[in-house]
Amino acid sequence: MAAFRDIEEVSQGLLSLLGANRAEAQQRRLLGRHEQVVERLLETQDGAEQQLREILTMEKEVAQNLLNAKEQVHQGGVELQQLETGLQEAGEEDAHLKASLLQLTRELEELKEIEADLERQEKEVDEDTTVTIPSAVYVAQLYHQISWPLFIQGLCLSATVCPDSARHQRDKTQVTWLSSHC
Repeated sequence: MAAFRDIEEVSQGLLSLLGANRAEAQQRRLLGRHEQVVERLLETQDGAEQQLREILTMEKEVAQNLLNAKEQVHQGGVELQQLETGLQEAGEEDAHLKASLLQLTRELEELKEIEADLERQEKEVDEDTTVTIPSAVYVAQLYHQISWPLFIQGLCLSATVCPDSARHQRDKTQVTWLSSHC
């Protein structure tokens, strides 16, 4: 803005010189001043253009950095959502596992109670069995003594009822052997 005022001042000075027909020195001085003002204006314009280019470059860098930051924020949001989903799934699985563990713990306690009952019953049965085993052995021996001769007599009767040639001789030998050993 100051440069335009200077140009206007120089222009008015030139007009006044031309109108008043002043000396040549004054004219040269004003022309020199006009050249200085134009040079200063051009330098200012070049500086402004350079600053504008630098500002545009910085704006591009800032815009790129902003885009990169937005992309990172988006990626961070996606990762956060995935982590939240994973956390929720892990929480659900944890709750399921805790419920399963609780159920298994209950079942284990029930099995321990059943095992204790079975051990108690087994001890009772062992106590009962130890008392009854001698009598059971006696009954088995008595049954053997009673039934064995009857079995042999049955064999003897079947051998005499079914006189078959070769078989009959063999059965008689076996019955005789059995009779002698009873």
